[in-house]
Amino acid sequence: MKEHHYTSALEWTGNTGTGTSDYKSYERSYQLTVDNKPTILGSSDPSFRGDKTRHNPEELLLASIASCHMLWFLHFASVNGVIVLEYTDIATATMVENADGSGQFSAVMLKPFVKVADASMIEKANSLHHLANESCFIARSLNFKVSHEPSAIT
Repeated sequence: MKEHHYTSALEWTGNTGTGTSDYKSYERSYQLTVDNKPTILGSSDPSFRGDKTRHNPEELLLASIASCHMLWFLHFASVNGVIVLEYTDIATATMVENADGSGQFSAVMLKPFVKVADASMIEKANSLHHLANESCFIARSLNFKVSHEPSAIT
C-alpha cells in the first residue's frame, strides 16, 4: 500500500486583546497555510459568529468533495474516450445542528454540468460520475452520503 502525507499550518488570528475570556470576546478568524501556496483566510460560519467574507470549514469540506469528484471524473473521461470541453458543479451540503451545539453533515449533492465534444459521449459521461464518486479519496472517507445529479450536453 502506498501512503501520501499532507501538511498544513493553521493559525488563529482572532485574539482581540483578551483571548477567549468569554464567548463574545474573540473572533473566529484564522489563516490556513500550505507551503508555496496562497494563504486561505477562514472563519466560522456567520451563524456561529464568523466573518462572512472568509471561507468556513463547512464550505471548504464541500469544495474538497466537489473538486475531488471532478478530478476523478476528468480522469475517467480521458481514459474512456469522453472528451470534456467544460465542467461546472453547483454543490450543496446539509449540516444538522444538534441541541447541544454540535453537528454533522448529513448529505452532499453534486450537480455536475458537463459539455462534451459529441452527442454520442453524453450517456458515457453521465455514467462516469458513479465511478468518480466511488474513487474519490474524500468521498470514501466520509460517514455520510455523497449523491450526484449529472447532466451533459454537446
